[in-house]
Amino acid sequence: MKYLSTRNSNLDFSFFEILFQGLSKDGGLFLPHQWPSIDVNILKNKTYQEVALEVIHPYVFNEISKNDLKKIINESYKSFSHPKIAPVTTIDQNKYILELFYGPTFAFKDYALQFLGNLFTYALPKASKKLTVLGATSGDTGSAAIHAFRGKQDINVFILHPHNRVSEVQRRQMTTVQDENIFNIAIKGNFDDCQKIVKELFIDDDLQQKTSLTAINSINWARLIAQVVYYFWAFLQIDEKEINFIVPSGNFGNVFSANVAKNMGLPINQLHIATNQNDILHSSISKGLMKKNVVTQTYSPSMDIQVSSNFERQLFESSGRDSESINHIFKEFSKNNSYTFDKNIQNDLQSCYSTTAVSNDETINAIKEIKEKYHYLADPHTATGLHVLLEKEGNLPWVSLACAHPAKFGDVIEKATGEPPVLPKDLSKFFDKEEKMTILDNNKDILKSLILQNI
Repeated sequence: MKYLSTRNSNLDFSFFEILFQGLSKDGGLFLPHQWPSIDVNILKNKTYQEVALEVIHPYVFNEISKNDLKKIINESYKSFSHPKIAPVTTIDQNKYILELFYGPTFAFKDYALQFLGNLFTYALPKASKKLTVLGATSGDTGSAAIHAFRGKQDINVFILHPHNRVSEVQRRQMTTVQDENIFNIAIKGNFDDCQKIVKELFIDDDLQQKTSLTAINSINWARLIAQVVYYFWAFLQIDEKEINFIVPSGNFGNVFSANVAKNMGLPINQLHIATNQNDILHSSISKGLMKKNVVTQTYSPSMDIQVSSNFERQLFESSGRDSESINHIFKEFSKNNSYTFDKNIQNDLQSCYSTTAVSNDETINAIKEIKEKYHYLADPHTATGLHVLLEKEGNLPWVSLACAHPAKFGDVIEKATGEPPVLPKDLSKFFDKEEKMTILDNNKDILKSLILQNI
């Protein structure tokens, strides 16, 4: 399996090359030259780990043996607290919730980052220098990455989060980790500012010469292939001929993983994206207008994003894999903060996805209604999808993704239901620990200096 960049389709990189690079030096994102296909029938009666092995192996073929990959996968999911790893819950006829909060940090990011952490440990001898992991988080990616990489030898981890724009639980899950290889950076700005700094540093030749800089955000392809797995797993649990998914999305990685599953042969009928009031994905797909607005703080902070990194991968697919077109689109978008897609791209986007932008009030009401009607407590990100699920009807199953444990967003849950959620023991322990973080101005050179001082 060889990989190209969305901005240079002539590249021909190996899996390990793109694993360590994370982001292509041309500013593009990596994708395989072709999609492998899987017969879903061979996955029946397999465990989550066995399904993961079959789904992921084609992407690392000839670089990681199937036996070694099996060990990496088994190590990644051994501490998950549910025997099914990612169970499906039925709430009504043809209405299901795929629960993705049974990892160490109670968020769906654990499913990819536990895998990524073990993958890096396996691959590290192939790197010529120590690894510097650099990532931006709007909430859950950071804590999942920190808990995946803490204490790992020869790996330093720098995680940026927007100062005062994540929930207290999300922040404490990051800042109470005291391992010497973990650096928490609070940037005075929003998530898009954090993400911009990360992207700028990845194409900084001076920094790349001094360390092997690698990405843990969903710009790293290895993150996405681990997320593809649970779409197959949901389908196998429901056991119908076709399936629909509703995916709450900010950075587009999770829903693009669903489309990858479809490209591999999973019989997905519809993919519906739920965004919050930061609705650039809704606008881009429903109107063909990708326009950057001011980021609004909402009850679902992990989705408070205006520039969705992974959307570039979908645009590459929708343009007929035309890297010249992608270079033009993002040059214009960078210059004008907006871009109107041509009809062919817009039509392709709409053939892949439908979208809904969910307001703060609708999020609160969905939490309340789902609790009263189905005795199910959902976090605010999950609730954006459940707002859509409540309105869905038809003969095919609709599966909405549960992104995080509701206890991570206690203030919002209390506002919606009148009472705070019960904190699991593993979450309550963070409130007794000392925090460690560095607050920095929104400036890439200041961060670059900090990284160079600590590697």
